[in-house]
Amino acid sequence: MRIGMLTGGGDCPGLNAVIRGAVLSGTAAGADFVGFRDGWRGPLDGLTMTLGPVEVRNILERGGTILGSSRTNPLKIEGGLEQIRTTLLEHNVDALIAIGGEDTLGVAEKLNDAGMAVVGVPKTIDNDLSGTDYTFGFDTSVNIAMEAIDRLHTTADSHHRVLVVEVMGRHAGWIALHSGMAGSAAAILIPEQEFDLDEVAGWCRSHASRGRAPIVVVAEGAQASGGSLSVKDADLDSFGHVRLSGIGERLAAELERRTGIESRSVLLGHLQRGGTPTAFDRVLGTRFGAAAFSAVQDRDFGCMVALRGTDIVRIPLAEAVGTLKTVPPQRYAEARAFFG
Repeated sequence: MRIGMLTGGGDCPGLNAVIRGAVLSGTAAGADFVGFRDGWRGPLDGLTMTLGPVEVRNILERGGTILGSSRTNPLKIEGGLEQIRTTLLEHNVDALIAIGGEDTLGVAEKLNDAGMAVVGVPKTIDNDLSGTDYTFGFDTSVNIAMEAIDRLHTTADSHHRVLVVEVMGRHAGWIALHSGMAGSAAAILIPEQEFDLDEVAGWCRSHASRGRAPIVVVAEGAQASGGSLSVKDADLDSFGHVRLSGIGERLAAELERRTGIESRSVLLGHLQRGGTPTAFDRVLGTRFGAAAFSAVQDRDFGCMVALRGTDIVRIPLAEAVGTLKTVPPQRYAEARAFFG
C-alpha cells in the first residue's frame, strides 16, 4: 500500500509528530509513503518528497512541518480535483492522509466525495474544529502566550501601564481564554462575546487600584459592542478569509483615553505557531498519525481521527468541518469571575 501525506493551512507545532507517527506505524506494517509538499499545491503540481524512517528521524521535537504548507485551494482552480486525482494515480497513491484545519479538511471531504480515498487529521492552534476535544498545537500556543503574559506582567508593573496582548483567534477565543486565565489577566476578550469598552476600562481601573498593572488579553477577532473587525486590508486568501489584525492597538488607545493610564499593545502573531511543541502536542500528534494509518489500513475512508476524552476515535469528515467549536457562554462566565 502506498500512502500520500500533506499538511495544509497555517503551520502548527506537532505536525511533524503526526507525520512521524503515521510513517513509523505504516512502514512497520509494510506500507510505503510519499509526501506532497506545500499543502494542496503538492498534488496539484506534482511536488513530492520521500517519506520513510530516515526522513522522519529526529523530527518529533521540531516545530513547523517538513512537508511545507500553503493555503492553496484546489476548489478555486478549474479542474483542480481532477488534477489531484491524476497526480495520485501517477504516483500510485492508494490513499491520502490530509492534515489540516477546516479549509484543508473541507477539500479532503470533496475529494472523498469524488471517489478518492482520504483520511483527515485535525490541525489548528485555535482548537476550533468540531468533533475533537483538542487539536495538537493548541497546548503549545497557549503555553507560549502564557509565558509572554508572565513576562509582560513584570514590565507593566514597573511602568504602571495597561498592556493589551493580542493573540490568535479569528472566530473562536480558546487561546485567549486559556492563556488569559493561566496568566492572571485583568480581562479576556473573545470573538464569541462582544465587549463594552467602558466595562473593560472599569476592570482595568479596579485592577490598578490594587497595585497591579492590568493585562488585557484579546483575540484578534474580538469586537466591541456595535463595532467591526479590525483588518489590515481588504484582501482575502484563497479560502475567502480576511486578514485580521489591529484590535490590540486600537483597544490600547481607547483604554488609555478612558482610564488615563498609559497603555501599550503587544501582538504575539506568529510566535504562537513557532518553536518546540509541548509534550502534550507531541503525544497527541503521534497518536493521531498512528490512528490515521490504522484508518487507511482498515479502508475507513472519509473519516477524521479525533480525541474524545482520552480515546482516539474516527468521525465522518462532514461532522468535523460542519461547524466551528466556539467558547460556550458558561466557560466565558467562569473566566469573567476573575476580571478586574
